[in-house]
Amino acid sequence: MNINIQTVHFDADEKLLQFVQKKLDKLATFHDHITKVEVYLKLESLAHAIKDKVVEIKIHIPKQDCFVKATSKTFQTSFDRAFDSITNQLKKKKERIAA
Repeated sequence: MNINIQTVHFDADEKLLQFVQKKLDKLATFHDHITKVEVYLKLESLAHAIKDKVVEIKIHIPKQDCFVKATSKTFQTSFDRAFDSITNQLKKKKERIAA
């Protein structure tokens, strides 16, 4: 599983990157055929003031992809929301394959 974490308009600290990496390592337990994971950490600005933290997660699986986007006041909260949503998608896709 190839993991790519990108930050847009800022430099993430090591603590945030480790938090994201640790959570992403758990994805393999939800689906066996994940080939690539892309994470985008963005600052959403409104009229030169930082408003929200946006996290986008895109997961590549053969013949299908999953995508989620979450926004909140902190990257950790945004990532947790996005991660919960993407794991639900992966579980549903795996159930359809097994059925």
